[in-house]
Amino acid sequence: MPIVRVEMWTGRTHEQKAELAKEITDAVVRIAKTSADHTIVIFDDIDKSNWAEGGILASDHK
Repeated sequence: MPIVRVEMWTGRTHEQKAELAKEITDAVVRIAKTSADHTIVIFDDIDKSNWAEGGILASDHK
């Protein structure tokens, strides 16, 4: 059972996540030779204040 974890900043709509989940699932089914009902996609929405790159919080970038 493949599990795909997607970490991204908050702000995507329900529709965007639904489309992304479908596209990811289709790719996993096609490439990994599994079934859609055994493919899990988990979205972790992360606030920019909880994400840093190069020692700088994403919320502090201009």
